[in-house]
Amino acid sequence: MGAPRAGSLPLVTEHPIRERLADLDRRKAEARTGGSEEAVERHHSKGKLTARERVEYLLDDGSFQELDLLARHRAHGMGMEAKRFATDGVITGFGTIDGRKVCVFSQDATIFGGSLGEVHGEKIHKIMDLAVSLGVPMIGLNDGGGARIQEGVVGLDSYGGIFYRNVLASGVVPQISVIMGASTGGAVYSPAMTDFIFMVRETSQMAITGPDVVKTVTGEEVTLEELGGAVTHATKSGVATFITADEKQCLDEVQYLLSFLPQNNLDEPPFVESADDPERLCPELVELMPPTANQAYDMKEVIAAVVDDGDFLEYHAMWARNLVCGFARVGGHVVGIVGNQPMVLAGVLDIESSEKGARFVRTCDAFNIPLVTLVDVPGFMPGTDQEYGGIIRHGAKLLYAYCESTVPRVQIITRKAYGGAYVVMNSKSIGCDLAFAWPSAELAVMGPSGAVEIVYRREIAAADDPDAKKAELIDDYTERYANPYAAAERGYIDDVIDPAETRIYLTRSLGMLRSKREDLPKRKHGNVPL
Repeated sequence: MGAPRAGSLPLVTEHPIRERLADLDRRKAEARTGGSEEAVERHHSKGKLTARERVEYLLDDGSFQELDLLARHRAHGMGMEAKRFATDGVITGFGTIDGRKVCVFSQDATIFGGSLGEVHGEKIHKIMDLAVSLGVPMIGLNDGGGARIQEGVVGLDSYGGIFYRNVLASGVVPQISVIMGASTGGAVYSPAMTDFIFMVRETSQMAITGPDVVKTVTGEEVTLEELGGAVTHATKSGVATFITADEKQCLDEVQYLLSFLPQNNLDEPPFVESADDPERLCPELVELMPPTANQAYDMKEVIAAVVDDGDFLEYHAMWARNLVCGFARVGGHVVGIVGNQPMVLAGVLDIESSEKGARFVRTCDAFNIPLVTLVDVPGFMPGTDQEYGGIIRHGAKLLYAYCESTVPRVQIITRKAYGGAYVVMNSKSIGCDLAFAWPSAELAVMGPSGAVEIVYRREIAAADDPDAKKAELIDDYTERYANPYAAAERGYIDDVIDPAETRIYLTRSLGMLRSKREDLPKRKHGNVPL
């Protein structure tokens, strides 16, 4: 090639786009660093991962596609013009977990303390809308200080947009909240409306008002950990569904939970092939039942025996422990299990266990997870505390939840099934598809002792030996009524089965019910007894 003609442009050795690409790389690298080095160091010193480290740990390697990385706030005043960090304190985007698509946001406490302003809120709105439109789970990693004071009412409006979207997404896609810092005020309402809340011991807190406000208003002196720490919410309030020792374990548990959940309300839960024979006998269950009705046994042992590989993810494991709920698989298919726990309060239903069960049943029904109910219930908890606290209303929540559920439902009565509590625990009369009982089952209005004292009060009082007469009548009542056969004769249970064959019956029943289709009457919505 000859020399350039006179007047022609000189040869360009480097394309101008390369300068722009270098500028882009610089901007993105700066955005990915988060807040200042000092803020990141403080964060790590508390044993916490950064917002970006959490996302990278949670999602499959290399799967994260970030959105709005270069977004910045538009606020003025209070020195905000000089503090325009990229991301505006929240990382948003989508990726995969075990190859399944999810949307995620992760609040960055190293930028404005993770507080929520207009742009921060808009980013969360956008990713929530995307999750619903795609039909994929929405995971929020929460580590923020509430509404951003410098932006005033704008932050409050942005919170409202999140709450509204939580409700629109409810029952459509799984919503999981992971609390990884201190959340107070408006920051706690969104997690409260999601399906599951994870917390980390010592570093996660949730409270409507902080300790200073509590002291000012009520005079109580309490630390934030005592007021709203993970253990408090896992054992006392029932706000936290799962708690873990550290952040990595917490994110591992999120992955584990997702393995039981469908992508959305139109999908089926994931099937996982298991080497555990679906028609395996469980001979250990024959010996599990104590010789007398007043002795306890562990319902979790029943669950471990009948589910695949004994694998059971317990829901609210530390709250309302007289009712056991959780996810497992039978024959590779996901099931939700609800069972009375004789080891705690004899398995009685009370306010807290009724709420726990109702929430779990509705969650399973929303996401097409069949329900297995293991019944050993002596009744509802008596007492003024329960009555004044509204046990009637709260017990009705569990009843309502079962009545409105349309997923396959199987009931196994292991021992006591007394009174209204038996009806509430997924009986045939409220829509259970298939009901079975062990020979040890006792279906009656109430226990033998109480029934005899009411029905035969005069005979016992008139007897020469009232105690002996009462014992005789109790034995007679137990022989006649405290068994499953009267119920079997009337079809209230479908069969009395050998406990060792429980897994076989469950596998076959759930397999048959998989094609069940049921539509409730058309209406705007039911009126749950909240």
